[in-house]
Amino acid sequence: MEPEQRIDHDSEVPKYKQVVDLIISDIEAGIFKKGQRVPSINETSEELLLSRDTVEKAYVYLRKKGILSPVRGKGYYVSQANIQKKLKVALILNKLSNYKRSIYYSLAETLGSKAALDVFIYNHNIDKFQEIVENQLSNYDYFIILPQFNNENEKGAEVIRKIPKKKVLLIDRYLDELKDYPVVYQEFDKDIQTALEEGVELIRKYEKLSLIFPQKELYSKNIMRGFQIFCQVNQVEFSIIDQFADEDVQENQAYVFVSDDDLYRFIKLCRQKNWTLGKDVGVVAYNENPVKEILGNGITTISTNHDEIGRCAAQMILSGDFKQTKSPFAFIRRNSL
Repeated sequence: MEPEQRIDHDSEVPKYKQVVDLIISDIEAGIFKKGQRVPSINETSEELLLSRDTVEKAYVYLRKKGILSPVRGKGYYVSQANIQKKLKVALILNKLSNYKRSIYYSLAETLGSKAALDVFIYNHNIDKFQEIVENQLSNYDYFIILPQFNNENEKGAEVIRKIPKKKVLLIDRYLDELKDYPVVYQEFDKDIQTALEEGVELIRKYEKLSLIFPQKELYSKNIMRGFQIFCQVNQVEFSIIDQFADEDVQENQAYVFVSDDDLYRFIKLCRQKNWTLGKDVGVVAYNENPVKEILGNGITTISTNHDEIGRCAAQMILSGDFKQTKSPFAFIRRNSL
């Protein structure tokens, strides 16, 4: 590769930072050893076809980090050869939500100063996902991907295969198209079934159990499957409602909400009717968050541990021990059921 080709002029990474990474890479490779002089700012500027100001900014950065030391009248010398290079991690999400923020914060906290974490959002758009991957392919050491492609899993898997497998970690969802890839996943059908089993005696207080499942929101269809199995096994009368309406709210019935927007509207309607949650109607909400602990005197939830997904993914990145592991799922009993 020609020297000037080591700089990607189309990259979003600033050119001075690319120079920093190049020099660190050369030190790690043993091209420059401790105490050895590196090319001058002018020499590097000419070699990489960059402005002197850009290269000087890189050298100043390396001096502040203690990697290079200036010697008056002679240039810059390598002051440390054993460099702990910070990992670069890309987190690619289908959309933002409360529980995905929890995953991000847990990831960032566990990675700490050992890695730089950047977030990309593809908004369920497979073309946007492909664009992100192709543009960032050479910029990151690892890609943590939440693969929610609606009915385009095969195309999504095809894009993921463009990334070296050793750099990929899937979270939240298991893809049949990528059976041998490492993943921290939810098992949606078995999770909801097992969690509701823990509250079955509370559910039996009510005449009927309804799952409010807005299909346009692209939640996993396995949630519906697990719900149906639970109700059939336990002989609980049930229904599945796509578009939640005011008339669906009936006294002495219980409801499982996947969407927080539907949950909040339901609670508002119950207040208007002066109904008490856990007595006149029962409520279970999907995905735990701090608001549900205090809302309506406490909302019962069924939820994976989103913090644990982030921690587990980060630990795999830091240890290099990539595997397939299921995220824990729990029934959290409160006053609404």
